[in-house]
Amino acid sequence: MHSHTHHVPSSNSGSNRKAWIDPASLPNQGDISSVSGNAPDYVKQLNYNTYYSYGVGGEDSFGHKVGKEVKFVDVNINRKLDRQERLEATTVAEVVVNKYMLNGAGMLHGGCIAYLIDNCCSTPLVVLGLVQNINGVGVTQAMNVLFHSPAPLGTCLQIRSTSVSLGGRIMTSRCEILDKHTGRTVASAFLNKMQPNPTKL
Repeated sequence: MHSHTHHVPSSNSGSNRKAWIDPASLPNQGDISSVSGNAPDYVKQLNYNTYYSYGVGGEDSFGHKVGKEVKFVDVNINRKLDRQERLEATTVAEVVVNKYMLNGAGMLHGGCIAYLIDNCCSTPLVVLGLVQNINGVGVTQAMNVLFHSPAPLGTCLQIRSTSVSLGGRIMTSRCEILDKHTGRTVASAFLNKMQPNPTKL
C-alpha cells in the first residue's frame, strides 16, 4: 500500500510516516515562557512551532489573523490510571473574541469555532507523538462539533484539548471551548486526524 514512497525524504527514522511533517524541522515560533504544565520545554516549543507553521501558516493563509492571537497556557502529559496507565496529553490555549471573529449577530462565528478546534485540538496529538516518538501530525478527516452557547465580543475563550487515541492511521482528540470567566461551555468537539498517503500529496 505504501510501496511508492519516493516522495518521502530518506531522513525519516522510527515511524515510516515520520517524514511527512516533522515538528523538529520547523522554525521556532511562539513564547513558551508563560506556558505551564509538566511537558518538557522542547515539547512546548515544538508544539508551538507545529501550530504556527502548519496550522496558522503565513499572512495570506485562511484565518491567520485569528490563529496568531491564540496563546498556549498549559501543556501536560499524564498517565491515566483508569486506562491501564496510557499516556494522555492535554493542551490549554486562550484567545479573546475579537470583532473579526463575529457573525452578523455579533457573536463568535461557528466557522471561526471550527477553525480554532481544527488547529488547537490537533496539538495534544502532536505533543503525545513527540514523547512517544510517533508522528502525531495529520490531516483532518472528520470533526464533530457541538455548539452550546454564544460568545460575544470580548469573551476570553479557553480551548482545552485532550488526546484520545494515537498510534494507528487514525488519531483522535477531543476539545471543549469554555468562557474562561464564567466556565460556560461554548462548544465541544471530537476530531479525527489521519496520516496522509505521501503519494497523494
